[in-house]
Amino acid sequence: MRINSKSENSATRNDPRITKVGEFIRRTSIDELPQFINVLFGDMSVVGPRPHLWKQNELYSTKISKYMVRHLVKPGITGLAQVKGYRGGIETNEDIVNRTKYDIFYIENWSILLDIYIIVQTVVNVFKGEDKAY
Repeated sequence: MRINSKSENSATRNDPRITKVGEFIRRTSIDELPQFINVLFGDMSVVGPRPHLWKQNELYSTKISKYMVRHLVKPGITGLAQVKGYRGGIETNEDIVNRTKYDIFYIENWSILLDIYIIVQTVVNVFKGEDKAY
């Protein structure tokens, strides 16, 4: 992204801060590769709820039932909500409500098979491409 004063704001579709190189990197999800360093250090998991900006946590913790339950587990590089289509920017209330529901479902129903399903589906989505990249 270009240098800007809106670092607390999520990127949106057609965001003027995004460079051409950044657009390609985001579309192909290779911007997620450095997160594996966080996995190696134990700060993240490969699968789990995706982290949000602190500003979003403050906003949604009071508006979405059980939103903060997501913080009981390590954040993940990919998650059930992402493979179900709730990836990228939060454009509607439905986006964050469904993302939270899938995250809580994942936490309550965790299994190695569920993790494998999510990883495989993530790889499929990377190669297939997704509409909602921001």
